[in-house]
Amino acid sequence: MRTGIFKFPAKAKTRLYLVACAGAGTATATGISLAAFNPNSPSLSYDSFLRSSIFPEKIQTAFHGVIRSSRAIYTIAYTVVDYKYSLHGLPVDSHEYLQKLSEVHSRSAKRIRNLCEANKGFYVKAGQFVAALPQVPKEYSSTLSSLQDQTAPCDFKAIKKVLISNLGQDLSGIFLSLDERPIAAASIAQVHRGTLKDQQEVAIKVQYPGLENQMKLDTSIMSFLSKCTEWFFPEYRFEWLVSEFVEAISFELDFIQEARNSERTAKNFKSNDMVRVPHIFWELTTRQVLTMEFCRGRKVDAVEFLKEMGINPIKVAKALVEVYAEMIFIHGFVHGDPHPVLLDHGIYKQLDEGFRLDYCELWKALILLDSKKIQQLGECFGVGKYARYFPLIFTGRTIDSKSPLGRGMSSDEKRNLKQELGSLQMEDISSFMESLPPEFLVILRTDGLLRSILRKLGASQRVRLLAYAKYALYGLSPRSNPQSDFPIKAVLSRLKTNISYLHLRLVLEVLELLSWMGKIRRLLYTLTERFVGGIRSILTLSLSN
Repeated sequence: MRTGIFKFPAKAKTRLYLVACAGAGTATATGISLAAFNPNSPSLSYDSFLRSSIFPEKIQTAFHGVIRSSRAIYTIAYTVVDYKYSLHGLPVDSHEYLQKLSEVHSRSAKRIRNLCEANKGFYVKAGQFVAALPQVPKEYSSTLSSLQDQTAPCDFKAIKKVLISNLGQDLSGIFLSLDERPIAAASIAQVHRGTLKDQQEVAIKVQYPGLENQMKLDTSIMSFLSKCTEWFFPEYRFEWLVSEFVEAISFELDFIQEARNSERTAKNFKSNDMVRVPHIFWELTTRQVLTMEFCRGRKVDAVEFLKEMGINPIKVAKALVEVYAEMIFIHGFVHGDPHPVLLDHGIYKQLDEGFRLDYCELWKALILLDSKKIQQLGECFGVGKYARYFPLIFTGRTIDSKSPLGRGMSSDEKRNLKQELGSLQMEDISSFMESLPPEFLVILRTDGLLRSILRKLGASQRVRLLAYAKYALYGLSPRSNPQSDFPIKAVLSRLKTNISYLHLRLVLEVLELLSWMGKIRRLLYTLTERFVGGIRSILTLSLSN
């Protein structure tokens, strides 16, 4: 592939635009970066050959479909057989069954990861989608989380055809120059750098040709395989997962919707200096082409880069989690695919107002471990008895836990939980997931990805829990209207919320202090026992002599 600049009859001057997307003064990555790209890596796959060949799009799609579908059907069939025969005859509540199940999970997760890496595109997206869900077995989440959303770049000839079909034949009337070499290439699009006639540097995100048809075929196969799996294992029902994935990927393929999401996010955070969203050029944006302000940066390991810049990763983590907490609890407009920086605005979910308020109440109850309120809200969310697992899913402690927030569970609690979870069947997990509102599934995925990012930044989960607690209280406070509310009313409302949060923090700190005092008391008791035991031993020896 050529790696030069596609120049039009004029020479552009360079202008740079820096964006600090995660925190003020922290240009951790480009505002449009999708994945790292090495221009020296050869592209020898049949995908690249077909894209750059003279084959019509329908033939390309059909050929891709046969290869990808055959590979997927074989992998899932092999996996179903593995589960069926490896677990055959073993009592479900036996230790041998659980051990064998873990082994099959590990083998199957590796098979599916290999399938995703071979089929690329939507399969990689699907693998990442599954890995982000906290409910999937740990063997799957740990294995599939290694999937990288990157691919060999498409030949510029094909990209140019997409540009012409969307922006018109005369590209020279739009651009002074357009770099043929992409600065990023991912599973559904690649990004090129260009310069407009007015010297403005832009990033042009161009969707690969034929993706709409490929998505329909791939997701149809996924749905078919899900139904086949359910036929063999009625308790393993994944149709809800396929439906959520199809909805998410459909949003991501619509660049007009992505542009709208981007502008709405910019509006929601216009008073927040931590967040910058690149400007959208609407006259150069379609369903397949998204043109935005170019942001210079580097795609590197976040923690390493932050340390090189003398920036505390924990501060970045706090800023990041507060941005997402504000999205969830206050705006109710949630980014469904978090990154260490705020980019790729394709997947968002608008939360129902009733759901948003109930979710705020849930987090208030989770922080205080109000089991009665948690069970009550479980009925509102439609999960019934499974609401008892909300504290475990979100805070890492049981509904009956005595452990401080963010400090994990005691040995006794872990042992009791293991026994309780051992009695659950896959039927229970399937029923739980099917009963959740669609908004909850997006929340679970976003929260899972956010936790992973915080771990990479070296932040404790307590940072996330306290941010969620604060913004859940803000989300429950009455919305102020600057047009009609008196300034004093808005100030009093904010003050009331801040006092509620301080009260909540005080309760948490007191509980933690009591827990710490309990540990000290137990330690002193143990030391005293040992000391007294030692004295008795010495006295016994002295008397015997």
